[in-house]
Amino acid sequence: MTVITRFAPSPTGHLHVGNIRAALHNWLWAQKSGGQFLLRLDDTDLERSRSEYADAIRADLQWLGLHWDAEAKQSERFALYEARFEALRASGHVYPAYETQQELELRRKVLLGRGLPPVYDRAALALTPDQIAAYEAEGRRPHWRFKLDHDQPIAWTDLIRGDQRFDPKLLSDPVIRRADGSWLYMLPSVIDDVDMGVTHVLRGEDHVSNTATQIQMFTALGAPLPAFAHEALLTGSEGKLSKRLGSLGVAHFREIGLEPMAIASLLARLGSSQPIEPFATMQPLIDSFDFVHFGRAPARFDEGELATLNQKIVHLLPYDAVATRLPDGMDAPAWDAIRPNLETVAGAADWWRIVTGPVDAPAGQAEDRDFLIAAHRLLTDLPFDAGIWRALTEALKGETGRKGKMLFLPLRRALTGLDHGPDMGLLLPLIGRDAALTRLKSAA
Repeated sequence: MTVITRFAPSPTGHLHVGNIRAALHNWLWAQKSGGQFLLRLDDTDLERSRSEYADAIRADLQWLGLHWDAEAKQSERFALYEARFEALRASGHVYPAYETQQELELRRKVLLGRGLPPVYDRAALALTPDQIAAYEAEGRRPHWRFKLDHDQPIAWTDLIRGDQRFDPKLLSDPVIRRADGSWLYMLPSVIDDVDMGVTHVLRGEDHVSNTATQIQMFTALGAPLPAFAHEALLTGSEGKLSKRLGSLGVAHFREIGLEPMAIASLLARLGSSQPIEPFATMQPLIDSFDFVHFGRAPARFDEGELATLNQKIVHLLPYDAVATRLPDGMDAPAWDAIRPNLETVAGAADWWRIVTGPVDAPAGQAEDRDFLIAAHRLLTDLPFDAGIWRALTEALKGETGRKGKMLFLPLRRALTGLDHGPDMGLLLPLIGRDAALTRLKSAA
């Protein structure tokens, strides 16, 4: 069996971090299994779906490195849905209902007031031809519901949640089509999963009850069931569901300079028993991905943890992986020198400006003036090669008797304008003799 997974976002907005996690997990499972990952745009809501959102979804997935093997749009598959709907109608699996939204809401409130579950009472099935004709005469058009089989218990073994059982009598017959003929999510999703040969449906735990009703739709269509996996939803770092998670997306992550692999490293294992580690490539995440590692405990998303991962990944990146994003003139030795001090690749530009100058060094201490004059004199005569920093500091130590902070800090301040930064042994050769002499003279 070829494993086929799918990511099926609605192009009615931008992807948020929860969507990204679902897409990543579906992609990882397909990659590990040597299968296929499909992108399906669930755009049956023609009023709210936008082409710019669809383009943004594609761009986000590409930036994250989640390539897809095929793409489909539900808005181009209405003929298939119509054919399957008519077959279900002929077999008695769907039926028309004429209640208005206000009538349904009133019934729901009455049931809740009595302490009963707000399950649809199937009143539409008891309508007489005369009642239907009266509704039609007053201009009502029916919405359509899928008729659940109350005699067939719903059960499946979830790849994450284990054995699941639902009593169909406690579920409302789901509305699958509106009175205006437009489709809701439930039935088209099943029809597409069947038609596309989807073998694994991986999504959030908020879809568990949807899965229960959709299982009977698969059966009604005479199709085998895919495997289902429902993972815990993300929560904020404070342990509560956070509205902010709904606004965090690729645009935000790119804006603050995060690497795609930092996002992948965190989201691939968030909610699992596996350690979250920085990875520079996807392959270790692919190799280690397995549903058995995931549990039902809340998956806490922490932006601070993401930032730390990003920093560690930046420190792993070779020059070739970042060359096109570095300032002009910054070569491999410069990247190797600056990389350990970066939180993001974009931060390299700030350190490169320190290399290329000019530098506004803080006013030197009076007691450092003679020391810096000596540094200028010694640097003028010493061979300027890869070992220049060591040679300069050794010569200054021997001449002035300074050591430790008193030796190194005045030099760093004069040469970079800062008290901290990259290894001066690597930085000074990048600054160059002439610029270094100018800075030492200015500071003195």
